[in-house]
Amino acid sequence: MTPQDRELIAGLCAARAGIKVDASKAYLLETRLAPVARREDFAATRDLVEALRRTRDERLIWAVVEALASGESCFFRDGAPYEAFAEDILPRLFERAAGRPVRVWSAACGTGQEIYSLAMLVEEAEAALQGRVDLFASDLSERALEKAQSGIYTQFEVQRGLPIRLLVRHFEKDGEMWAISPRLPQRVQWRRINLLADLSRLGGFDVIFCRYVLAGATQEARARILNSLARTLAPGGFLFLGDNEGIDGLTEALIPVDGRPGLFTRRPAVRAAA
Repeated sequence: MTPQDRELIAGLCAARAGIKVDASKAYLLETRLAPVARREDFAATRDLVEALRRTRDERLIWAVVEALASGESCFFRDGAPYEAFAEDILPRLFERAAGRPVRVWSAACGTGQEIYSLAMLVEEAEAALQGRVDLFASDLSERALEKAQSGIYTQFEVQRGLPIRLLVRHFEKDGEMWAISPRLPQRVQWRRINLLADLSRLGGFDVIFCRYVLAGATQEARARILNSLARTLAPGGFLFLGDNEGIDGLTEALIPVDGRPGLFTRRPAVRAAA
């Protein structure tokens, strides 16, 4: 791939999904795009890029964008946000909900580890606190969503962050893989969503997890995503970002929660989406 090829790819990723791609990282681009080229019957990545330049085929563009959108995913990443969710936030929301379901959204669920971490905690909380949680999961990548919905993980993937007691309780061995209990994928509502799109029709959420997404986005996209997510929060709702992700200079719509790195609420004056 030439420097011009890499600049073309970076520009398409920024325009379509706000993804920040370093065009100087030739090896990364080649590694991510080679499987796309093979899948689309191109002899090499340079042929894939030439087809993009020549045809501007939207299906092909999105195949490339999705390949460069994928990020790291593991169960119970960082630990503390899930502890806060289960022990503090969820009981508080159950009490305030007065019988209505609490709505929880994993806004960039990747291959599913985040939403399943939440689902396992929710199962225990619902039984203990007599409440109901509606779970939603979305991602930009159709391929990531397919893997997430399958609930099939390697030994390496289940060893990353998943306590053994939860592995035993919620998974079964399937050859060399581990299969999550079918009830967990079934209780999640899955959708492909571009976070740069209009999110107003999704309704209000009491909790949104959108962790470690901003670091991979352009400056303009970060601000746009944060403002959209803020309007999607229900009054008194909570937004979880990555522990080291801040909002300074990006939005006035959110307020940090003291003592909880990466946790935010919506500023009261901000109008929610209709």
